Amino acid sequence: MNAEHARTAVVTGAGSGIGRAVAVELLRAGWSVALAGRRAGTLEETAALVPDGASLVVATDVARPDEVTALFAATVGRFGRVDLLFNNAGTFGPGGVPVEELPYDAWRHVVDTNLNGAFLCAQAAFRRMKEQAPQGGRIINNGSVSAHAPRPHSVAYTATKHALTGLTKSLSLDGRPYSIAVGQIDIGNAATDMTRRMETGALQANGVVAPEPVMDVADVARTVRHMAELPLAANVQFATVLATAMPYVGRG
Repeated sequence: MNAEHARTAVVTGAGSGIGRAVAVELLRAGWSVALAGRRAGTLEETAALVPDGASLVVATDVARPDEVTALFAATVGRFGRVDLLFNNAGTFGPGGVPVEELPYDAWRHVVDTNLNGAFLCAQAAFRRMKEQAPQGGRIINNGSVSAHAPRPHSVAYTATKHALTGLTKSLSLDGRPYSIAVGQIDIGNAATDMTRRMETGALQANGVVAPEPVMDVADVARTVRHMAELPLAANVQFATVLATAMPYVGRG
């Protein structure tokens, strides 16, 4: 990061889970952070965890282009620039539903949030990062180990996370002329409300329901911060951070 200006981040899905942990990590490290998510109340709770931090709450549905535009306008209006986008907002969708029974509306909701929302936020970040001086910035997309190997009954989530990898690669290439570095973090079994059920039992590829180990979400947050604070001449293109003993390597 350029030492002549304060570092500013936009974190989507900042009201809970990984997004909250990353936002708190960045705020404690001195970043200015725009907290984006659909519910202002949970974003305010995130901001309250670092009461002396430079945070901005912006209620945002990332699937709505006008709300994404407003998010980045508010961020620049308050902090002057955008150095980092942590593209984190996402949803698993209805769990345990076989592909032949998955309602189209449920499929569309997952795609709109996980893929279209990530594109809209990245597009808005690109526009700001190209225009600002000094030029450039960084985008970190939150993938998943599902970008590599699916869980049973997860067709919508898995498809969007595979697509996110293509988005990351394309953005990384297109960002080169403008000092925009783009990478992806693939996360497995960080302990959040979304993964709590894994500790009691998750469906495995062989049909067995078995508990899975989880890791502290703070370990993910520290990894994101490391990626974010590299100079723009260096980039972590892909990182995988997972609970050591989770059934990923050899899944299936």
